[in-house]
Amino acid sequence: MSIALLIISHDEVGEALLASATGILGFCPLCVKNLSVTPGDRLDDIRNRAIRLLGDLGQEDGILILTDLLGSTPSNVASLFQSPGEVHVVAGLNLPMLIKILSHPAQNLQRLTELAMEGGQQGIRPGVAQTVIPLSGN
Repeated sequence: MSIALLIISHDEVGEALLASATGILGFCPLCVKNLSVTPGDRLDDIRNRAIRLLGDLGQEDGILILTDLLGSTPSNVASLFQSPGEVHVVAGLNLPMLIKILSHPAQNLQRLTELAMEGGQQGIRPGVAQTVIPLSGN
């Protein structure tokens, strides 16, 4: 089973999160492409870049598209390609979501979509107060 991943985000948000996630895990077990959307990009150009990247990824077992902000241009472009069982879209990209996905690369598209949502939601918690212990000599 091999699900591909397309990240469509504002500026370099997706690239930065992917670099952080793969740095934490030490590798990237899925085929991933990234599409950065910048202010002034034309919708047709974004859509055409997404089509090219989706073609590069192929659709052997499905594609999961992650976007950073529901209702935004990246999310709206991603929704054009949503197709049950072939291409799923999840908005609200965050680092816990990405780590959860990359930690379960053998899952099918439906389960990977569920894990993306679980990881994203579980990663949102109130901060916990910490006591900082000064280092001796400082």
